Amino acid sequence: MTSPHAPAPQPSYRLIPSRFPPIPLFETVATADDLPAVMELAGWTNDRLTPERLGRLPKEDWVHGRPNSSVVLAAFLHVAPTGSRFSGPDLGAWYAAADLRTAIAEVGHHLRREAVASRRRELRRTYRAYSARLAGDYLDIRGETATRPNLYASDSYASSQAFGEAARKGGEDGILFASVRLTGGENVVAYRPRNVLDVVQADHFEIIVQASGRLIDAKRLRVEA
Repeated sequence: MTSPHAPAPQPSYRLIPSRFPPIPLFETVATADDLPAVMELAGWTNDRLTPERLGRLPKEDWVHGRPNSSVVLAAFLHVAPTGSRFSGPDLGAWYAAADLRTAIAEVGHHLRREAVASRRRELRRTYRAYSARLAGDYLDIRGETATRPNLYASDSYASSQAFGEAARKGGEDGILFASVRLTGGENVVAYRPRNVLDVVQADHFEIIVQASGRLIDAKRLRVEA
């Protein structure tokens, strides 16, 4: 089956837990050759950063010297042990949603899973939102939820990770896909940091979930200047 290609939604939105504050490691780096040294220094105090992952990114995809370049690279270098839907545990990717409502549904789902796993009745967490413009041409499987159900499994990433990593290896910029967590929602995963442009920090949200319910309570927070 051959899927079409399409541009990413503009802008797209990503939520990151506020407990991981932005650390401007790469914003002032002058050349890509300096990045490994910066990574090594950062690794002394942050074991979530692994220089080996930087080596898995093509050098032309390393971003530096522009606003929020550390936020972009962090998405690729800080990876969940089990990976995500279309990326394995060896190298991350930039996941984003076409709108904030979908982004909130996605993180709320994972927050609820954490509440269940930790046997907590309620869990709340603060997130900061980023908007970005994604350059490139994306493999579009948004209309294939019925024909490719294995890629949209709600409880397993086995097939989707294999599909995604094959797409990355094949040179795809990323994948456009329907949200599993919000009917009608749309998501994108970008495999090339250099395509994540004009990253701007936006609002902060407190997201509250109940382990036994499906309601996601999202509150926009006022941040004092």
